[in-house]
Amino acid sequence: MTHKNDVVDVLIGQLKEVVAGLGQTFAPFCEVVLHDLRDPSRTVVAIENNLSGRTIGDPSTELGLARAADDAYPQVIANYSNRLPDGRQVKSTSVGIKGSDGKYVAALCLNIDVTVFNGVANVLQQFTQLDTTSVNESLEPANAEMIRGRIDTFAARLSTTPQALSKLQRRELSRELKEAGYLDLRRSVEVVADCLGVSRGTVYADIK
Repeated sequence: MTHKNDVVDVLIGQLKEVVAGLGQTFAPFCEVVLHDLRDPSRTVVAIENNLSGRTIGDPSTELGLARAADDAYPQVIANYSNRLPDGRQVKSTSVGIKGSDGKYVAALCLNIDVTVFNGVANVLQQFTQLDTTSVNESLEPANAEMIRGRIDTFAARLSTTPQALSKLQRRELSRELKEAGYLDLRRSVEVVADCLGVSRGTVYADIK
């Protein structure tokens, strides 16, 4: 038993370093907690970016108790909804750590405060909201969609993408576009270049 505890102690020590690394990487929005499940009355042995107000030596959560009591309990429970004591919503992930005998000895838990990200998402949604009822205007060159559609059709016939066309294939495409009158349209070369992922100079060279 002493030997087993020594091995687990080493494992716990290494996991503390993992907690420190994750905490520094995802600060300040992600709380990282390490539980030593061998003593359910005082499982918390490391905590970074403390969002929950817990301290070293605090007892296990309900999930930790369930895992410690059942070796068949899922080892990874990811992205489940949780709440901090002050009511903030968090996204939590818990990873159970087993010893060589297959029994749970520790748990590594991450709690991400999503309220900040939800606030940013709301701001971005308001910023990108469009009024599509009052004005109908496009800054794209006229017939740009038609040109892109013709290019996509050409590439599909060859079972490839516009960006993957070879030089010879691009020249054949340019010939088709020219014969159909698309290259006579204003800013057509710019549209073709953007769709093919090449420079306008390359398009002019393909046309020759």
